[in-house]
Amino acid sequence: MTGIVALYIFMLAAFTGYEVIAKVPVILHTPLMSGSNFVHGIVLVGAMVALGSAHTPLEKGIGILGVALAAGNAVGGYVVTERMLEMFKSSGSRAKKGTH
Repeated sequence: MTGIVALYIFMLAAFTGYEVIAKVPVILHTPLMSGSNFVHGIVLVGAMVALGSAHTPLEKGIGILGVALAAGNAVGGYVVTERMLEMFKSSGSRAKKGTH
């Protein structure tokens, strides 16, 4: 794939993503993004596959950085989901856990 084609695909994906997200109401944005945490897992698997095929130290360094960032993204997505779900629990169930 040539660089021009890759750049075109990237720009098309960025524009499409922006248009889709811009039309989502604010109240649905967090549940929608939290529900798509599986995408972060796919990115993590892709980063690990890329790291597995790395040969030079530069490729390995970039692969390790990619795995670390993808793992942080996946964990952060689940943390946000957990915090969001806490908001929907009744005050009685939160009091039992010791939170207010």
